[in-house]
Amino acid sequence: MNKVKDSGGNPEVGTRPKSALFPVFFAVVLALALTGALLLFQRHREFRALAKETEVLSIPTVSVIHPSMETGVEDLVLPGTLQAYVESPIYARTDGYLKKWYHDIGSRVKKGELLATIDTPEVDQQLAQAKADLSTARANLHLSQITATRYRGLLKTDSVSRQEVDNANGDLEAKRAIVESSRANVRRLEQMKSFQQVYASFSGVITRRNVDTGWLINAGNGGASQQLFSLAQTDPLRVFVNVPENYAPSIRRGLHAWLELAAFPGRRFQGEVVRTAEAIGLETRTLLSEVDVPNKSGQLLPGSYAAVHLKIQVRHHRFKVPVNALLFRAEGLRAVVVGPDHRVRLQPLDIGRDYGTSLEVLNGLSADDWIVLNPPDSIETNEQVHVLILKKGS
Repeated sequence: MNKVKDSGGNPEVGTRPKSALFPVFFAVVLALALTGALLLFQRHREFRALAKETEVLSIPTVSVIHPSMETGVEDLVLPGTLQAYVESPIYARTDGYLKKWYHDIGSRVKKGELLATIDTPEVDQQLAQAKADLSTARANLHLSQITATRYRGLLKTDSVSRQEVDNANGDLEAKRAIVESSRANVRRLEQMKSFQQVYASFSGVITRRNVDTGWLINAGNGGASQQLFSLAQTDPLRVFVNVPENYAPSIRRGLHAWLELAAFPGRRFQGEVVRTAEAIGLETRTLLSEVDVPNKSGQLLPGSYAAVHLKIQVRHHRFKVPVNALLFRAEGLRAVVVGPDHRVRLQPLDIGRDYGTSLEVLNGLSADDWIVLNPPDSIETNEQVHVLILKKGS
């Protein structure tokens, strides 16, 4: 170390100059302090941000939509079976053997057209006997008339008694009654013989033929008697449908309807409601209604299955919600509705029809309600949520 000399040139004990490292050390300490303070501040901010984020994340975020309102006119689709407007089994009115039939299944016949002829040998014999009995009765009547006339003449000369005259008059009346009885029997058998001709009772189509030539035919429809034909009037056709009770007030005479059949894809067959039962069935809780459909071309066949579409006016607001917006709870079906304060409530619903991916809601919702999609099972009333609004079609 160099020593500093005084003015006389003698060396002087020298003092150490101030160290240049102190400012550096102070700056380093200050920097470290500032860095520590900055780190502590940063950690505090991160902690507060994490706490806030944790608090935010603890509130679930839900997707919401408005329920869609259904239109005022609804296409109510119900199953039905086409039936002939008039269908009648045809039986014989007399006994005998089928001599000949003139129309087979699928034949279109007019009212009064001959369908079959029955050979009636027994009836023919009975008719011949009845006519003979009538002739005998008439002969006896003629003899009684002569006797009674003669007795009345003899009574004037007191040749016969009053009792004999009365007996003769009584016998005459009895013979007249026998003649009338015999005449009635002849008429009955003649009418039975006339029934050997089987005619169509109305215009229609033969849908069944159950007999063939030579078969033994019995009169009537009881016992072992055989139905000869089945005749159906197929224009128009009837369709009976069971309308659910909640739609019954909308069903009226003249309501437009149309049919859809699998045999005619893409085609509509127009019809209308012509009558209803005017009463709800106790077993099914439905209103039996009849829809008539014109069938001039005959292409619609009785017995075919048809989907009957009824255009009905809806008298109250109804909504449609997807099935993934509903909760199935022990107390019933619920929708989770978000209020203006972002708190939820579990809303009970009255459900109508099931469309598969959506359900019809008859009561419980309004058009302004926000309903939660895919609500968690653990969600409860008054729980706070964050809302994510979905557009239709999302």
